[in-house]
Amino acid sequence: MPDNDSLTRFCRVFSTLIIAFILVMSAGCIQSSPAESDIPVVTSTTGPIQTEYSHGEITRLAGKAQADANESFNQIAAILPEERNFDNTVLAFEETVSDHENAIFPLTLMRDLHPDPEIAAEGQSADESYKIFLNDVMTRPDLYDALKGQNPRTGQESRLYNKILSKFEKSGLGLSDERRSKLRGMNNRLVKLESEYILNLNNDNTTLEFTAADLSGLSAEVLSGFSETESGNYTVTMTYPNLFSVIISAENEETRKKMYQTFFNVQADENIPVLEEALDLRRSIAEEAGFLTWADYKLDNNSMAKDSAGVMTFLNTLKAPLQNKTTAELEELLAVKKTLDPKATSVNPWDVYYLREKIRKQDYDYDKEEVREYFPMERVLSGLFDTCSALFGVSFEEVSNPSVWSPDVRLFEVSNMTDNKTIGYLYLDLYKREGKVRYTYTSGIINGRIKNGTYTTPVVVIVDNLRPPAGDKPSLLSPVEMETLFHETGHAMHGILTEVPYGILSGANVDFDFSELPSMTLEEWVWDPQVLESLSGHYKNTSKKIPAELCDIIIEDHFGDPSYFYSVQLIYSLEDMRFHTARGRVNATEIWSKTNEEMTGMHDTTRQPARFDYMMDGSYDAAYYGYLWSEANAFNIVDEFKKDGMLNRTTGMRLRNEILSKGNMEDGSVLLENFLGKEPGPEALYKVMGIDVAEA
Repeated sequence: MPDNDSLTRFCRVFSTLIIAFILVMSAGCIQSSPAESDIPVVTSTTGPIQTEYSHGEITRLAGKAQADANESFNQIAAILPEERNFDNTVLAFEETVSDHENAIFPLTLMRDLHPDPEIAAEGQSADESYKIFLNDVMTRPDLYDALKGQNPRTGQESRLYNKILSKFEKSGLGLSDERRSKLRGMNNRLVKLESEYILNLNNDNTTLEFTAADLSGLSAEVLSGFSETESGNYTVTMTYPNLFSVIISAENEETRKKMYQTFFNVQADENIPVLEEALDLRRSIAEEAGFLTWADYKLDNNSMAKDSAGVMTFLNTLKAPLQNKTTAELEELLAVKKTLDPKATSVNPWDVYYLREKIRKQDYDYDKEEVREYFPMERVLSGLFDTCSALFGVSFEEVSNPSVWSPDVRLFEVSNMTDNKTIGYLYLDLYKREGKVRYTYTSGIINGRIKNGTYTTPVVVIVDNLRPPAGDKPSLLSPVEMETLFHETGHAMHGILTEVPYGILSGANVDFDFSELPSMTLEEWVWDPQVLESLSGHYKNTSKKIPAELCDIIIEDHFGDPSYFYSVQLIYSLEDMRFHTARGRVNATEIWSKTNEEMTGMHDTTRQPARFDYMMDGSYDAAYYGYLWSEANAFNIVDEFKKDGMLNRTTGMRLRNEILSKGNMEDGSVLLENFLGKEPGPEALYKVMGIDVAEA
């Protein structure tokens, strides 16, 4: 989840129901030894960012960064009107914001990843203080007055100027002092609510205890990932991989029901009131700023859809066709359920994935454990990097002995193949550990930009939560887990391949509904037969590739009827937009329940909004539809590659040069149309969904 606000951090958090399904069958262990890898290695004892901190150091560094930034902002504001120019106002403002981000983001990253809870707490405080500080900066009339009226000299400067001024104006500049102060106060309160909601989830320790009989149907490998009690029972934590392991495989319906209902009621008493207060605040902020709804406020000058009406037109186009397909699928699932329980009259939410898996095994009879053995982590990483090299003309070298926040973190140097110039650094923090966040995302730590005549080297991290090792067996990935890794690498390439001169517009700091395009695009490479075969190599003998017939079955299974997947994505998108287009106070649980029942016919009594963290991460509120929007555009790009081959360097370099390198220097719709040579449409997505265009 990169954060698409041009003045805030980009990150991508994968933790909702359907995205987490990508992670479900992960059976990863720790990385193989370097001797088993064919990835080149360079030696370093440091790294591009500071990763080790003493107690109190993050707090001190964050305070210094804020003081330094404030001093620079004060200097800009103090310039006499007759002495102001574009360089010492607008460009100086952009440089100060980017300098501040470069200082702060390594610190706030520790909130999610550092194993010391005291240091992680300092990272949390630094993140909250950073956001409040930015709110205060963007409501300063003296800064706004210093920047307003300056004359850009180039198209790039015009883009920067317009984006910065728009941010100030949406923060209340132009309003009276009293109204602007009120707006600032509401925004700062919103930051605290968002932090509280996410912290509640991060600190949640809810568990369920099951007997071995309760968990009948789960593999020995999955069971080995659960803690055992003295009595021989299993303790299951509320993570998405655990949820799906249970609701896909547990034969006991009561077990599936208990897991599902507990999972989607986690932190409900705490988080529902927090979310509803945040929704009310957002509505008030939007109205105070002159917008009809929060969705319109959020999307204005920051989206391809333009406004909430554009989003709803897109979503409503998908609604009826997906309702019909979902109804048909649930009827098929009920027929399967009746073979197990002749008295069954309906399919429940905790039945869906279990029954779908029954059908999958019938239609595609292969052993997922056997498939995983063909994809050890080192082989997959090597194949992933080879794919990026073939497409984008870059090479990856692992940095030996770098400074990292945890011993299982790895660092890679990314270089151009033409001149061997280092263009980026990529951290991989892929394995579950105590104190680490439980979701998957990619985050920019240092944004690319021109500073003092040279280009700052971007630094990006990919965070995942694979299981630690099982004996001597290396980390083994399932195809859907590899899809997630390719997805996150798409985000990383967006950050690393940027050539934008301004940090606040570089990399993934783009329109909300454009930010997922690179990731949704690159994940499709996993399902190309040539690429999938190149990622394989049996962990006992890496020269042994996955058999072609098994490869074909895996791909056919993936592209089977995806209607329920897209229905869930549509439910979340509609739920989000209904939260953020409401004109009065919101009952979040009621909106969720009605939206879900409208699309599936199933009555779900859980309080799902309590853990719909996309709504409170500061990025995807009023923007969750961006996944479907980006996927529609991603399939257009994939169709372009299919003309000359998925690994065609010419097309890959066009993607790099015309989209990935451009950041936010042009509207996403312009970049996409330039690449495709035509205006994109939803037909490619309809084809994948199995929707007749006439029906839509």
